[in-house]
Amino acid sequence: MAFTLEYLARQIGGTVKGDADLVIESIGTLAGAGNGQISFLSNSKYRSQLATTQASAVIVSAEDAEFCPVNALICANPYVGFAKIAQLLDDTPNVSEDIAATAVIHPSVTLGRNVRIGHNAVIEAGAVLGDDVQIGAGCFIGQHADIGEGTKLWANVTIYHKVQMGKHCLVQSGTVIGSDGFGYANEGGQWIKIPQLGRVIIGDNVEIGASTTIDRGAIEDTIIGNGVILDNQIQIAHNVVIGDYTAIAGCSVIAGSTKVGRHCTFGGLVAINGHLEICDNVFLTGMTMVIKDIKEPGAYSSGMPAVTNREWRKNAVAMRNLDSFNQRLKAVEKQLK
Repeated sequence: MAFTLEYLARQIGGTVKGDADLVIESIGTLAGAGNGQISFLSNSKYRSQLATTQASAVIVSAEDAEFCPVNALICANPYVGFAKIAQLLDDTPNVSEDIAATAVIHPSVTLGRNVRIGHNAVIEAGAVLGDDVQIGAGCFIGQHADIGEGTKLWANVTIYHKVQMGKHCLVQSGTVIGSDGFGYANEGGQWIKIPQLGRVIIGDNVEIGASTTIDRGAIEDTIIGNGVILDNQIQIAHNVVIGDYTAIAGCSVIAGSTKVGRHCTFGGLVAINGHLEICDNVFLTGMTMVIKDIKEPGAYSSGMPAVTNREWRKNAVAMRNLDSFNQRLKAVEKQLK
């Protein structure tokens, strides 16, 4: 798999500075790339590495092109250019090459064209797999689940009954979609399970990281919009709705019945309480805890950055006495009035 710089430039809407016929075979970092590799510069703090890079070519912005001592591929957004070229040079194997003899497929399953199913996968009654679907080894697809065209599940993914996945989705290993939501009623101190009767509905072009869990709805559905990207080890509770093109980083949790808008971005370890509404275009920095609705777009934070243990202990004492300080301040203000 190899392409000329001229070809790559056309694919990303860029221009070539240097040898347009140079052949590129793979991608490397500025510090580690060598002959036949292309790298990229999207952060000015790495500009010093540009002067000494051994890459055959570098993807740069017009502002950085003059500092590039090797062939350059100039585009408006080098990071986006890198992403598109990485897709062209991607050598990730298929999750399966055919339908394995050890796969267990119910006779009522509907298989599209060019479906690939790995060893020991189980596809239950009434499931539908669209054209070009790839199912990895050890996956489980429950009854009447519907997997859209071109969707790929890596090994050991579990898709429960009646889950609907759109086209061209990607799900990493260990993820569970459609498990029961956390629904119980308490009777005299004993927990009575509430059957979770809703589904999970996932849009097109959704990517879900490893060991993420998405619970099915209690009555209505849990819904993940088009173009959503979810990192590893995320918990999405029952009846959550996530709007199109929202991105959520690892180890974040969203409690039940919360609605998240479109084009939101959440950092790692974000926690969102249940039954809330987050509007479109909200950015939550890492470790933010949300306990009420967010109605205005913008950036929000609540996690406390690390300090030395000595500072933290002093701050903890001050926090513990905060109510006392507040009462004393009110008393002083009252006296002054």
